[in-house]
Amino acid sequence: MKRRHGLLSPWAYGPHTLFCIIFAAALSICQPLVRADTAPVTVGGPFTLTAPDGTTVTDETYRGKWLLVFFGYTSCPDICPTTLSSIAAAIEELGPDAAKLQPLFITVDPERDTPEVMGSFTAAFDPRILGLTGSPQQIAAVSEAYGAYGVARRGEAGGDDYLMDHGTHIYIMNPQGQFVEGLGSDTPSSGIAARLGELVR
Repeated sequence: MKRRHGLLSPWAYGPHTLFCIIFAAALSICQPLVRADTAPVTVGGPFTLTAPDGTTVTDETYRGKWLLVFFGYTSCPDICPTTLSSIAAAIEELGPDAAKLQPLFITVDPERDTPEVMGSFTAAFDPRILGLTGSPQQIAAVSEAYGAYGVARRGEAGGDDYLMDHGTHIYIMNPQGQFVEGLGSDTPSSGIAARLGELVR
């Protein structure tokens, strides 16, 4: 048999054996890709936050209802008011089916968004939209669970006059608390209502 650098030449094996070696090597390379493709997307999870009335709520509080979750803040100049207006209109379009749904507006700005501030803000759009806040640690935890983010963009003057860069996805969660799909914040109310109607009916 021929040897190269102390190893057997691959051609020293029979064709069948060589095929098996190549096949096994290819399989070992492909296996991680198969696992990655079939791994479920993980969005959402346990959280503990504060409702406008000061009560503590968790993800378990809303089991049995479809959730429509949006992250933002009450001082947002454009995206949040526009998106909450679309959600409010979608709820109205759903009619009686809206009772199967709980829209949640979770702040990314817990410094300024107290429970009272959140309650007043969401009520201006629709009282069925529930504004949730919490400690910075609680907000960081729920943001991480949903893959959301909120970063303060402060001017030179500092203080309380600042904007927040934040994600703009609307997350749809099923009654078991599992992620179903995400919608863009620019989805019109008719589009939100149509998709929710397909899911909850």
